[in-house]
Amino acid sequence: MTDPLLALRPWEAPEVTSWGRLPMNAVDRRASALSLDGEWRFQLLPAPDAPVTDDWSSSLVPGAWTMQDTDDLPQYTNVRMPYAEFPPRSPAANPTGVYEREVDVPAEWAGRRIVLQVGAAESVLLVHVDGRPVGVSKDSHLAAEFDLSDVVRPGERSTVRLTVVKWSDASHIEDQDQWWHGGITRSVLLHATDPLYLADVTVRAARDGSLRVDCLMRRSGGRALPEGWHVSGELDDGGPLPRPLPQDAGFDRANTEDDRVSDFLGEARLTTTVPEVRTWTSETPDLYGLTVRLHRADGTIADTSHHRVGFRDVEIVGRDLLINGERVFIRGVNRHDFHPLTGRTVSHDDMRADLVLLKRFGFNAIRTAHYPNDPTLYDLADELGLYVVDEADIEAHDHAHEIADDPRHLAAFVDRVSRMVLRDKNHPSVIIWSLGNESDYGANHDAAAGWVRRHDPARPVQYEGAAKRGWADPDLASDIACPMYAPLEDCVAHALSGEQTKPLIQCEYSHAMGNSNGTLADHWAAIEATPGLQGGFIWEFWDHGILQRVSDGRPAGRGGAGLYDNGVAGPGHRWAYGGDFGETIHDGAFIADGVVLPDRTPKPVMYEHREIAAPVRLELFPHEGLVVSNHQHFRSLDWLAAEWELSLADGGTLRAPAELPDLRPGQAAPVPLPFELPRDGGEAWLTLRVTTAEDQPWAPTGTEVCARQIRLRAAPEPARVPAAGRPVEVDADGLLVHPLLTAAPALSLWRAPTDNDELGGTALRWRSWGLDALVRKMVSVRHEESRMSVLAEYAGAVGVVRHRQVFTPVEGGVRVDEEAELPDAFDDVARVGTVFETVAGLDLLEWFGQGPWESYPDRSSGAPVGHHALAVDALFTPYLRPQESGGRHGVRRFTLSAADATGLAVALDEPRQVSVTRYRAEDLTAATHHDELVPRPGCVVHIDAAHRGLGTASCGPDTFPSYLVAPGVHRWSWTLRVL
Repeated sequence: MTDPLLALRPWEAPEVTSWGRLPMNAVDRRASALSLDGEWRFQLLPAPDAPVTDDWSSSLVPGAWTMQDTDDLPQYTNVRMPYAEFPPRSPAANPTGVYEREVDVPAEWAGRRIVLQVGAAESVLLVHVDGRPVGVSKDSHLAAEFDLSDVVRPGERSTVRLTVVKWSDASHIEDQDQWWHGGITRSVLLHATDPLYLADVTVRAARDGSLRVDCLMRRSGGRALPEGWHVSGELDDGGPLPRPLPQDAGFDRANTEDDRVSDFLGEARLTTTVPEVRTWTSETPDLYGLTVRLHRADGTIADTSHHRVGFRDVEIVGRDLLINGERVFIRGVNRHDFHPLTGRTVSHDDMRADLVLLKRFGFNAIRTAHYPNDPTLYDLADELGLYVVDEADIEAHDHAHEIADDPRHLAAFVDRVSRMVLRDKNHPSVIIWSLGNESDYGANHDAAAGWVRRHDPARPVQYEGAAKRGWADPDLASDIACPMYAPLEDCVAHALSGEQTKPLIQCEYSHAMGNSNGTLADHWAAIEATPGLQGGFIWEFWDHGILQRVSDGRPAGRGGAGLYDNGVAGPGHRWAYGGDFGETIHDGAFIADGVVLPDRTPKPVMYEHREIAAPVRLELFPHEGLVVSNHQHFRSLDWLAAEWELSLADGGTLRAPAELPDLRPGQAAPVPLPFELPRDGGEAWLTLRVTTAEDQPWAPTGTEVCARQIRLRAAPEPARVPAAGRPVEVDADGLLVHPLLTAAPALSLWRAPTDNDELGGTALRWRSWGLDALVRKMVSVRHEESRMSVLAEYAGAVGVVRHRQVFTPVEGGVRVDEEAELPDAFDDVARVGTVFETVAGLDLLEWFGQGPWESYPDRSSGAPVGHHALAVDALFTPYLRPQESGGRHGVRRFTLSAADATGLAVALDEPRQVSVTRYRAEDLTAATHHDELVPRPGCVVHIDAAHRGLGTASCGPDTFPSYLVAPGVHRWSWTLRVL
């Protein structure tokens, strides 16, 4: 007998979005549900119409089978589909997972409505119970519910079979920049309700304290509602008793007068106004408990729904997005559901850790790229205080314009957008609906936008595909100008043009692939100074490296717990990216583009962002003196504590308690200078270290929030150290001989290309110039009194660099004065500086300069000047694909020492870029993963007179011209001494 679900072939029918699936709603049944999570019988078929056999294994639910030791492994593509078939077709080889288990239906559910909920299945779900077809669902990131009341018998055992087809017509509109998986990735639940039940609850809570709760009631089986039903509610507003919410008789009367009373669909409204309401914002996420009850005619309770309510308004006035009437900056990041061991399956604790980390580093918003995230995330965003741009599961990147206007996909576009809205509409954290991502723009988008605006006029709608047709066009399906990677000058020009009609908030900017996010501080300086610009969402939160066993090339899965630390995979493992699972169609390391490493270790850019987003600012003015300001939108500074720190060039650091002034948002006040500066005239930096004064939901007391710094006194002109001691020794090639150096100081113009360098084309240009293989030739060695001058030439493919080193003996060491003349052909090189290597055993770096975090010329705001110390091995940032790493900007001097305090000291003529690691640039350039790297026994030290900025050219603008390294003459000097 032919299975009717298979006969329908729903995996190649875009018009079919579901069959037998219940409408989406905002009534959360998770707390009272029976969990079906755990081990299920499982077999992986080669195609959806292949016969099921008796050869069963097991699979853990929730969990992608691609992460659980099957032969179908993860695959990463960005734009292109992973197979050649055009929409709506799927490949003949189409992995299909069959999950099966027995369920004991509780006897006490007799007479109740019984519902199966599958949290998410990728990409087509077919449901059978006891061999009977129950339903079909598409959308890999939203739950599907099915009424089993007529299929199962309480007190008896039933067999539930869930068949998941990996490739389908739906895959063509789920072509997101992420790993492709297959399986059931969110929880499976079974719950029961009274036959009379709450079908939906819609909450509208405004900043003026007004609350409206609209309820829909149904009776199982589509039967007529019984007479006398009614609803009630109560709001826990912190008073001694909950505030009652009576049923709105005026609403009932209006429905009767308008002939809007149905026999099978009940409607009711509850209303109240809360005086002196505590409003919800990202800074003050105040929530009220709401309980809604559905009563039978005799007053007994048939159904109950619990909600957490945040009173807040979202509106667009002119070109400003307002929260509770205030123009706010959106300091956002794009976030996927991801875990390095389980793929798309994430736990409550994992999601909470994600959001806690974001709050600690100054983020106030997330975009759920590019699909509705797990429902728990929205609960946590409500609780912790994060604005959410909720994005529908629509991306037709490879075939965008063909699908955007294809009427066969119309139902899918509206279905996916509307179901997202219906699920998430009661979350105060959700402030904007997004129609999806990178799917061109067509009638299908307009249809979805129309549905949203009718159902939820209280929130704006955005879609980058529409916005790119015209940032100011009022007739497009985007209330916000939300471009991707728009050059900063274009954004500023638009805001100053007089033509801006909408808020400009980039949905993606500052691509975080590898060592990246250059010019982030420059962007925010312009955003804060330019009315009409309100921020954006960094791409993205995660580096999506999957922990992979090197021995067999398979995902480590849940067995990999504990096999990584501080961003580094343990022995025998590595972080896999595109191509590492043997796939031929892939997009390489483009999957590793987040602000955290795969184990949630923050990359250095997180500290940059923390300072950019600091709630407290510190400035020094000629007349007002020292001024502290509150840069929050809604909150005073009373939740913060602070300490002053004075860093002196002579090595001293002074500390004193700081009392923050009582400032409302936007206010500033002068404060007295906490220290009297020493009279020695050395460089001095004042830091205000701000911490939490009491426990926050996202941070315990004492967590550092920011470290604001100003320079009180500049460094004096360095005194010229007179020559002293024995003449300096050089070898036959004119290279310095020193007992602590195993490779003499030489000119360096090359860095291991960053992902931005590679994908932006800069590294290709450098290679064509021969910068990675310069050939040194000594030209002359001259003795000038006690000094020795060595002239060398470094020949590349298109030019020659003349490099002069002058070695002068000084007390305890040698001063090296250097000059490099770059030809005009070398108009944008990676660096100009010195590289040398030390003997083994010098394992501690101490320095005065910016730190302790890694920093570069165009990403250095998060690293205050001070005295820092780190083990050499801790200086290197393990970006997934090995590349330039470990730099420290603005270094004035440093020491490298062994455990017995012996070693070397280097003083620089002015603040320079310095890096100290265990790897040569060629080591990093040659490696594709960190398990291929072999540390050098000593330290590889770079001292750069100039170092190119990082930019974001892997996807977006390169660094600014001011951060490029120009041709011409570069001069620098440094002094090397033995400790």
